[in-house]
Amino acid sequence: MDKKTLKQYRALLKEQKLNEQAIERLYDRAEQIPTVLGKVVGSSHNFPYTKVRTTVQMEEPKEADEISRRLNIKKNRQEQIKIAVLKIEEFIADIPDSNARQIFEMTYIEGKKQREIADDLGYSRGRIPQIISQYLKD
Repeated sequence: MDKKTLKQYRALLKEQKLNEQAIERLYDRAEQIPTVLGKVVGSSHNFPYTKVRTTVQMEEPKEADEISRRLNIKKNRQEQIKIAVLKIEEFIADIPDSNARQIFEMTYIEGKKQREIADDLGYSRGRIPQIISQYLKD
């Protein structure tokens, strides 16, 4: 795990929320797709099997396809975000030292400044980045 990945945690959560809203809007839009008449070609049920043209009601194909493609993109990204967030949370949860784990949680999950963390945990301000670097090297 590296600092760049850990710093993405809060941004990933924001993106996840925005993505959820976009998915909801796409579902709302999908419900409002106009119905059009389309022609399909099939064969009759009885011999001789002849070509039959039938008119059917269906959602407007171009708009339905566009919404479907956008939904797939958003859902795939949502899954990628969940995986990235889970990896970061697992990394922090696997830190064996309680104080170091608290430092990582306060820094990367809560977004606190190192000065605040040092005051909360009783460390000098310079010790916080040392502890972080120690665990990112391992």
